[in-house]
Amino acid sequence: MGAFFLLVAASRLPAQSAQAPRAAGEPSEKRPDSAGKRTYAVEWRLIRAGTVTLEFNKTQATMHLQSSGIVSSLFKVDDVHEAWYNEGYCVTSTVMNSMEGHRHHETRVTYDRNQNRAWFVERDVLNNAIVQQANTEIPNCVSDVVGALLKFRGMKLEPGQTAQLPVSDGRRFAMVAIKAIEREDVKTPSGAYHAIHYDAGIMNGVIYPRKGHVDFWLTDDIRKTAVQIRLRLSFPVGSVTLQLEKEEAE
Repeated sequence: MGAFFLLVAASRLPAQSAQAPRAAGEPSEKRPDSAGKRTYAVEWRLIRAGTVTLEFNKTQATMHLQSSGIVSSLFKVDDVHEAWYNEGYCVTSTVMNSMEGHRHHETRVTYDRNQNRAWFVERDVLNNAIVQQANTEIPNCVSDVVGALLKFRGMKLEPGQTAQLPVSDGRRFAMVAIKAIEREDVKTPSGAYHAIHYDAGIMNGVIYPRKGHVDFWLTDDIRKTAVQIRLRLSFPVGSVTLQLEKEEAE
């Protein structure tokens, strides 16, 4: 459950103001924000499943994932993912503090750009025990899932075009393909937007062994605001949708 929240929230990209969303088709001269706080609502099977909050600047991102309502009564999730970057969203380290059900784990990854290697350690906090250790070869500049989508904002893809980004979770590395599908209108709690629909091959069985589809929608303007993300998995999870709900400037 916590893993799917992390993937869905991977679009923790800067967003337009919920108070004054850009009118559909209106060009924007504003550049992507370098810092801010964004909140996304998570929907699963037509119910409110949780909230994803992202705080970010040029060198760091913190994502807080919380389940709510009936989902919390079934399986409570309270995860905090932190990542640190060099220029260009080349990740240097990440820390994931996950409290899911009765489990409390801490996962640390160090990305060594001198050795071109990532080191992964997952620890059971309650039992003070190492759960898993791994390492993998990486290119000199690689991104975690959060950084990859932040980096993607600087790329211009028209429908039908595909780009590839190097992504690693510390255990595995892969070149992830992102394809621009088509232009669509998207309505969210923060407003209606003209957007471009993208398909991200992050769940291709390489980095994450469980296969699925990740789609996301960015506004069709210079800011490329993430307004919607959808994760599609097999039973029993099914589809989960994350939509832009609130924006706070810093």
